[in-house]
Formats: sequence, structure tokens, C-alpha cells
Amino acid sequence: MTEHLYYHDSFLYEFDAEVLDLISASDSDSRPAVILDRTAFYPASGGQVFDTGSIVPAETGNASNKVRVTEVMERDDGRILHILENVGPIQKGGRVHGLIDVDRRRDHMQQHSGQHVLSAAFIRLFNLPTISFHMGVESCSIDLDTKTLTAAQLEAAEALANDVVTENRAVSVRFVTKEEARGLGLRKIPPAERDQLRLIEIYDFDLTACGGTHVAVTGQIGSILLRKTEKTRQGWRVEFVCGKRAVTTARRDYAVLAEAGGLLSSHIWDVPLQIQKIQEESRSSRKSREQVLEELAGLYASQLLAETPNAGGRKIIVRTFPDRDLIFIKLLAQRLTRQNATVVTFLASTADQPALVFAQSPGQPFDMGALMKETLARLSGRGGGSKDMAQGGLSQVEGMETALAELAARLN
Repeated sequence: MTEHLYYHDSFLYEFDAEVLDLISASDSDSRPAVILDRTAFYPASGGQVFDTGSIVPAETGNASNKVRVTEVMERDDGRILHILENVGPIQKGGRVHGLIDVDRRRDHMQQHSGQHVLSAAFIRLFNLPTISFHMGVESCSIDLDTKTLTAAQLEAAEALANDVVTENRAVSVRFVTKEEARGLGLRKIPPAERDQLRLIEIYDFDLTACGGTHVAVTGQIGSILLRKTEKTRQGWRVEFVCGKRAVTTARRDYAVLAEAGGLLSSHIWDVPLQIQKIQEESRSSRKSREQVLEELAGLYASQLLAETPNAGGRKIIVRTFPDRDLIFIKLLAQRLTRQNATVVTFLASTADQPALVFAQSPGQPFDMGALMKETLARLSGRGGGSKDMAQGGLSQVEGMETALAELAARLN
């Protein structure tokens, strides 16, 4: 079993160790892995992601011989596997010097400690327990056991969490038996059976079992910024960022808002109002366009009906529109079949997305869906419809007009 140095000192960024073994990551993963007698590298566990860094063979004393550690994982037997880019000069039984990626470790400490504070705040204020915690590359999240979550609750929890950060409360580590832990009022006791539990205590605010790396005082978290929320199957998910991530995220958000404000010639605080105005104008414009199209389709329909003679007791209308889209030819088909009880029409658009619309007045004997299916099979298109109206899309228009003409001729 590997000695977990990070259990006692989260700020330990360098250490010396002996190589116990060199193996593959797993039976199905051929990446080389080294097992040490002791390590400060944190393996992925409890929602926190793993450390990265380097291992330098002590015998060489040459920093250029260091080997990159790309992933760290813990086996059930307590051995910790350090996945390497390559084995390099590392040998079983040799001594090595481990170097943790400091920025990554500090970031993880800020996020994980911030999660403890945030989870405790939701408990303190609203008795909303955290079901799970996930640390991502850009943001973190907790899942809360609740059916409802309001904006006011989010703001209150965020405010209390940041008050605790500002108060710079001590964060301490201690080890107790599971029996002892039951009488200490822990926020959460893990289900796993262990001889000892590692407790993380935020002075006079939170006490919970955790194996992760944490700050020494809450002020080192920097800040806690809540982001979006979403309903999940078990409750509500709250996304958040802490410390430098919070600064980076806030800076990025501000840059986006500032750019949007510049494009809209408004202050960033007025961006939502400006967007609302644009949406309203867009809806109004769309309604006006639809009205114009309806009127235009009506005029086209009247003209086509007037110039199309009866053939066999019905008007068969075939037209191709190079400058009109599917929406228009569908409106036109509806107008034609409503204005006259004897219409059968085959309309096509050869605009950006070539399309077909087949329609007939109610009571006519043909099956537009079947005719559309037949035509699309011939022209390599897709679509369908009902007895009285069908539509389809084409990838190319070659042979389309011939097919429509032959179709109309069959119905005469």
C-alpha cells in the first residue's frame, strides 16, 4: 500500500520515494505506470480530479531526465498508479523525486474547499444536502437533494459561502474512527468501511469526511461564484467556480458582455433589455413577412387559376419557382386548393434548398403522399405527406421538371 502524503499536507509539492513496481495501467491499458512507496500525487477520487507533474530518477540528478505523470489512479488495494508518458530511466527499486504541478494542485484545492463551504451553506440555510460533487476542467458542480431551487436561495447560499471565505476560517485535518465520527455531527459520512476516516473541518462551519486536497484557511479559496443551474433526475445541479477560475470566468463573461454592449451601443447592464427589443422586433418583422407572403401567395393563386384551363374536369397546375422557398410554395399550394375545388398542383422551388409540394383540393381522387414518394425515389429525395398534401426535399434538381411534367400528363 502506498503512503498517502497528501492526506497530511496538501501543500506538499515535492517529495522523495522508492519505486516499488513498474507495470501497465491495466490489462486493457498498456500505458506504463509506476507504483511508489509514498506519494504526494492525488489520484482521481471523491469528485476531485487527479494531480499531474513529473518524476525524476534521483540517481541521475538531472532534471532533463524527468518523466511526465499524466494521470494518477488508486487501486482497491490502496496502491496508487502514476501513469507515465514513458518509462525513461526509471527502474524498479530506484529512488525518485516527485514534482507536483503546483498551479493545478492549488486550483483543485480552491475548487474542493469551495465545494465544502458551498455545500455547508446550503445545509445551514435551507437544509439542502449535497448528493454528489464533480470537478471539471472549466467548472465544478454539486447536485442538491431538492425538488425546488430558487434564485433567492442561490444568492443567499453564495453570499454566506463568500462570507465564510472572507472570514478566513481555519481548515484543519484529523483522523477518527467511524464510531467516533458518528458522534461528531458530520455533514456526511461515507458508506465505505474504513478503519479511520479523514475529516476536513472548516472552523465553526462544516465538518465532513473527505480524502481530497484542501486549503489551510478559507481565504485561500479566493471567491465562490455560482453559475447556471439545471434540474436533474435526483434534484438540482448547481455549477460553480472558485478562486482563479472565478476571476477567469468573470473576466471572460465581462468581455463577452462588453462586446455585446458595444455591438448594441448600450451599457452591459442594458444588454438583456436590448436583446428583448431585438427579439420583439424580429417577431414583428416575421409576422409582417408572413402576412406579405400570404397576400403574395393569394395573388399568385388567383393568377394561376385564371390562366389554367380545365382538363378532364380539373385544373392541373405545374410550376417551378427559382426564387421562392419551401414556405412560399406550400402557402401557394394551400391557397390554390382552398380557392378552387378542382385543383391538383405540383410545385417546386429551386432556391437554396430545392423542394417539392404536391397538393389537391379535398375530394380529388389522387394520393399526393404516394405520388411524392414515387417522385422522390426517382430524384433521390426525402419527404412524405398525406392524401391531399405532401412535401419533400431534393439534393439536386436535375430531371425534376421532366418528372413533374410526366406526372401531370399521367393525371390528364
